[in-house]
Amino acid sequence: MTPRDTTSELRRDLSLLDSTMINVGTMIASAIFIVPQSIAAHTQSSSLALLVWIVGGLVSLLGALSVAELGAAMPEAGGQYVYLRAAYGPVWGFLYGWTAFAVINSASIAAIAVGFASYLGYFVPLNPTEIKAIAILSIMLLTVVNCFGVKLGAWTQNGFTFLKMGALLALVVLSFARRGGAFANFSPMLPSQSFSSLIGPFGLAMVAALWAYDGWIEITYVAGEVKNPQKNLPLSIILSTLIVIALYALINFAYIYALPLANMAQSKLVAADAATAIMGSTGAMLVTVAILISTLGSNHAIVLTAPRIPYAMAKAGLFFNAFAKVHPRFHTPIQSLIYQGIWSCLLTLLSGTYDELFTYVVFVSWIFYSMSCGAVIILRKKAAHLARPYKTWGYPIAPAVFILFAIGLVVNTIIEAPRAAAVAAGIVLLGLPAYFYWKEK
Repeated sequence: MTPRDTTSELRRDLSLLDSTMINVGTMIASAIFIVPQSIAAHTQSSSLALLVWIVGGLVSLLGALSVAELGAAMPEAGGQYVYLRAAYGPVWGFLYGWTAFAVINSASIAAIAVGFASYLGYFVPLNPTEIKAIAILSIMLLTVVNCFGVKLGAWTQNGFTFLKMGALLALVVLSFARRGGAFANFSPMLPSQSFSSLIGPFGLAMVAALWAYDGWIEITYVAGEVKNPQKNLPLSIILSTLIVIALYALINFAYIYALPLANMAQSKLVAADAATAIMGSTGAMLVTVAILISTLGSNHAIVLTAPRIPYAMAKAGLFFNAFAKVHPRFHTPIQSLIYQGIWSCLLTLLSGTYDELFTYVVFVSWIFYSMSCGAVIILRKKAAHLARPYKTWGYPIAPAVFILFAIGLVVNTIIEAPRAAAVAAGIVLLGLPAYFYWKEK
């Protein structure tokens, strides 16, 4: 089985550094500044809270190790669309691509843009209408930047990612360099509950951590533009995940040092409260700036990578022909970028809160994550002759463990947010008549 080249009009301009920074930049968004509160509330002990971040990182790494095999073997534009098509047939590839455009990526862009605009309200009071207007303007700006070449987009992304990594490391250093924190805040170190009573809360805390790590697969969407993809794709996926695990462990250690665990569990904005405890009002302002950089940078990465999915579908004749057009000078899927921007802006106008948008994303994206890891196992048999420059470490345990965690996350979403899960599932199923329409056409 030889993968068909769908990327002849795109240029391989992305280096290992570019590829790694795209993934790191996508993962580090607003969640690391917010979800530590939920994790502290569920775990009620510093050791368990830190363990959640380590385990969440390792689970994400299992997914990264698995999907890296597919990326190296099939370095085409579209990422999961290509893998699911090869493993399960064209209808599953289409349903993923359809859902990625309709919900997963476009709703992510809308949700993060709303989050960015909401945090801007720290400096300038904004009403709900103004928040949506600023969110839409940010989507339009990022879309325009990425129309002028993948290299310009990569340079912009590298800048955002280095800034946010620097901001996190600065917060870690300042937490220990200035007065205000204490190692006494790590008490209680160990949970007082029985092991059996901890299983449920630990699972809920894991959901929050996995949200924060989401984005490790992003570089596969632009696999057709990565230099030496057989080597750089798997290496960038693994490196980016390891970098974020280290950063998240350090920053959460600093949070607990700055704030007692009980205070963390009650805080709505853990990072801001931790910085305030260390540096006063200046700390809160600096954290808000860090959040603005992080959300804008994360959104930029999605805007850059996601249009390659409908582009690949259109090249295969399974989506609107316009999405397959590549700019003759800048070598970007310009129509796909523009239409994605328009749809994301509409979702920003029509949808509700950040949480509602993100719940749609989580439910469907983790279904396809589990299927992608399953594709590693299926293609080992179905396409045994496929060249695999990199093979999954710990196969088949690594993909199997990740699949179990993904199923748990999906089930939890159905239980906790059944309406949002039903809406998201309905959008996926709407792809079936669309698939048969384009297949016949």
